[in-house]
Amino acid sequence: MAGIVSVSRTDIEGRRDKLRKKRQMKVIQAIWQTIAVSSLAGGLLWVTIQPIWVLKDPEDIVITGNQLLSEQAIQSLLVLSYPQSLWRIEPSRIAQSLVKQPTIAHATVSRRLFPPGLIVQVKERVPVAISLTRGAQQKKVSTGLLDASGVWMPLEKYTSLNPNVILPSLKVIGFPDKYCLYWTSLYQAVSQSSVKVMEIDCQDPTNVILNTELGRVHIGTPSVQIAEKIKVLAQMRPLPAQLNPNQIEYIDLKNPETPLVQMHQKKPPAISKTSS
Repeated sequence: MAGIVSVSRTDIEGRRDKLRKKRQMKVIQAIWQTIAVSSLAGGLLWVTIQPIWVLKDPEDIVITGNQLLSEQAIQSLLVLSYPQSLWRIEPSRIAQSLVKQPTIAHATVSRRLFPPGLIVQVKERVPVAISLTRGAQQKKVSTGLLDASGVWMPLEKYTSLNPNVILPSLKVIGFPDKYCLYWTSLYQAVSQSSVKVMEIDCQDPTNVILNTELGRVHIGTPSVQIAEKIKVLAQMRPLPAQLNPNQIEYIDLKNPETPLVQMHQKKPPAISKTSS
């Protein structure tokens, strides 16, 4: 019995020694891991504060996605000073400042490590129409540009960034805040029509008037059956061969099921007075 007890105690002490050694190894591993992480963090910090990680001039910025605006024009919209540490720059804030510009629809900015710089990717707003807005006194006319989604852009601001821009031929008259709700569907229908539309008069939102190659067209409220109205207009392309265009006052498409052609009323001949 004494031999059995002695073996049991030895086994227990051996297990305790193994547990102590395991704990010691874990402590040593934790210390080495801490040292390694600290060294890595310190090394990264040292690397980041080196003069090489500096944005020196606009040439360190790569612009992608631009088709209408030049790289210089987009760089002029960036709120940056040179030289500047690459790590002090906040890409998200720069992207937000770009999107606030009426000429930029979307922007992403990221750091480039080798060589140090920035990558700026943009999506521009493409003007599809010239917007003519009259003031309250109907005297002063403000000129701007519209994109397909109805965003208004100051003409002077846009042309200052792109002096060689080719302005769209389509003109829109009226206040953008009145037609912005239906502009997307209206422009989509007009742009896809086989009948050329030169001008859209939106001053009266209850009766929008199109100036087309067939003459003036009253379409009423464009939010109602706009696609059907434009389709009926396309079906009326042979109209000039049937009626004298000079005698047509306007085409009424307020109800596309019953299109009407309003003719100019003939004035009665003047009666000359003869002296008796």
